[in-house]
Amino acid sequence: MAVQSRRRNAATTAGAEPAVLRISSRNYSSWSMRGWLLCRMAGIAFREEIVSADDPNSRAELLLQSSSILIPSLRHDGAELWDTLAMAEYLNEQFPAARMLPEDRIARARCRAISGEMHAGFAALRSTLPFNLRGFVPNFTVWSAARADIERILWIWRDCLERWGGPWLLGAERSVADAMYAPVVMRFRTYDVKLDGAAAAYAQATLAWPEVAEWIEAAKREPEPAIVELDLEAEF
Repeated sequence: MAVQSRRRNAATTAGAEPAVLRISSRNYSSWSMRGWLLCRMAGIAFREEIVSADDPNSRAELLLQSSSILIPSLRHDGAELWDTLAMAEYLNEQFPAARMLPEDRIARARCRAISGEMHAGFAALRSTLPFNLRGFVPNFTVWSAARADIERILWIWRDCLERWGGPWLLGAERSVADAMYAPVVMRFRTYDVKLDGAAAAYAQATLAWPEVAEWIEAAKREPEPAIVELDLEAEF
């Protein structure tokens, strides 16, 4: 309840005009999910603007063909941001009561490091396990490059959970890092990646996160975009 109260207080400072968050497909866009979760964590009042899959930037992002990810983007009080890490830092700065970054210096440094690694890395995971919340592929074969990415992510999770005690990566409260890794939990669920111990418990906590559950339900109701390349049954 304390966290919710802090976030409600943060939202009241946002001003009368709501921010605008531009997102693409809820079902296929992991970056849109990250941006949306960050905004909800901040407690900011915002209006969603859904970008059609026909938009070149949206299409390029969904097909992993964009050299610079421009969606999601956030407009707030004269500022415009189209990078999720910049968005996270901005929201933390504007709404400090939401405590999106840990108070402890060492935990805060780790939060930034693993969020940056998620932001910049794991290309094999992205390309071979495409984001698709409505899909489920039991016993999916994960090739070596993507397997290395998965092993690295699981090491990050286990190390953080052991060091800071969970249930979230940096301790008792959710942080930017949890928003950055939530779509990975979705990928693991879609492609039947086996988890155990602390990693499995963390994945379950993420799936039980109310905002994550809300995003998943909205993705299920979303019309299918007319992009053949997004078909989950494609050969890898």
